[in-house]
Amino acid sequence: MIRRLVFVLAVLAIATSALAQQRPLITEDPETVGAGRILVEGGFDWAHNAQYPASGLKGNLLRVPTIGLSFGISSIAEFQIDGGLHDRLTINERNAKAPLASLVTATGDSTSDIEDVIVGTKIRLLPEGERRPAFGLRFATKLPNASNESGLGLDTMDFYGSLLGAKTVESIRVVANIGAGILSDPVQGNHQNDVFLYGLSFARAMTQQAELVGELNGRVSTRSGDAFPGTESRGLLKLGGRFTQGSVRLDAGVFFGLTSIDPTIGFTGGFTYVFNAFKVP
Repeated sequence: MIRRLVFVLAVLAIATSALAQQRPLITEDPETVGAGRILVEGGFDWAHNAQYPASGLKGNLLRVPTIGLSFGISSIAEFQIDGGLHDRLTINERNAKAPLASLVTATGDSTSDIEDVIVGTKIRLLPEGERRPAFGLRFATKLPNASNESGLGLDTMDFYGSLLGAKTVESIRVVANIGAGILSDPVQGNHQNDVFLYGLSFARAMTQQAELVGELNGRVSTRSGDAFPGTESRGLLKLGGRFTQGSVRLDAGVFFGLTSIDPTIGFTGGFTYVFNAFKVP
């Protein structure tokens, strides 16, 4: 309850992530939301056979509402907050031998918690030219809001850094991300796993309002041998669509896991709203 209240207060204190980086995609576009603008995202995710190797839990996961906020602090930079207020896992399997299984206090057929919050900054380095792609950088930190007692969190902090690139060719926008993440070992705090981050997405305009979108996004463990629990290689293939009406954009998509510990299939849906909020001096 305290963790959830802290997250809600943080969101309200800042007031309410950029048109180029919208749901249902998570691959980051180097274009920012724009100076003095705020972008609000909300929605839900449902995943079949979601797995938590550290706690040994497996089941169907519902995340609702998911929240993304982007604040245009200049014409080339934005501040981002991403997370969710309620993750609920319907437990189908338990692995009592998992390294953090003894810490899980959920004894029924379900468990829930607030989601880990990710705080980040994105900077556009070069705008898109006639032949040149746009380039940018993004740095982010994952905060340990979800607890290991619920089985849904690791109580660790992680750091991410990525190089972003994008180019529009006729009616297709292609975005690519490459980067690195430093993930803490939830069992022994003095260890870390360095992972390679990747993302490749497209958005194909079908009409002035409708788009088809898709992406490959994930991470690859670089540690020799088995990765620490919770830092394993992960990946998703996502396909979906978006429909824009004025300053509101609706979206829906389906995703498929790329590794043995990813959800086998899942669905997502939500909205994006952007507005002018303040003046940047």
